[in-house]
Amino acid sequence: MCGEGSKRSQYSSSRNRQVILMPRRAQILVIGFGKDHCPEVAYQAAYQVGLEVARRDGLLISGGLGGVMEAASRGAKDGGGFVVGIVPQDDKGAANEFCDAVIATGMGFARDFVTAYSADAIVIVGGGAGTMIEVAAAYQKGIPIIAIKGTGGMADRLVDTYIDDRKVEPILGENTPQKAVERAFALIKSNT
Repeated sequence: MCGEGSKRSQYSSSRNRQVILMPRRAQILVIGFGKDHCPEVAYQAAYQVGLEVARRDGLLISGGLGGVMEAASRGAKDGGGFVVGIVPQDDKGAANEFCDAVIATGMGFARDFVTAYSADAIVIVGGGAGTMIEVAAAYQKGIPIIAIKGTGGMADRLVDTYIDDRKVEPILGENTPQKAVERAFALIKSNT
């Protein structure tokens, strides 16, 4: 089982017991504006992203704090989903109340690499410099990135572009949260 990369065995034997391994859920990272500068349009879009991820039985990942992160987490919880918050602090109590599991990194902005590398796909809702760190990390790894048009910040600046001349992975644009999540799941499926 170990060393098989992303392939997972359907059955694992341990002392004459069979354990059924479930397929891993798609992990969608939602990034964007923090609490201190999150306009209502971005908050509502992020909420809808979280709701859609839950409806598709995906796992929602966020930076675990306020703004877009809180809105997406809240949407996922309202949709019956599971939320992982990866916070920059060394205190799990820093996470928003909608996180089911909290990873307290104590890494500051370096945690943006952990969030990006944990994602199968990323949805951008607005965002600033912190968002750009996560986008750059994901871009280097070829992780699909979808920006929701009209949410401001980095989402609108990066939509339908590449972030450098290597053209590793385009930042795809969608007009609605529903279409962004649909595209994220389609890209994950096509990459497996």
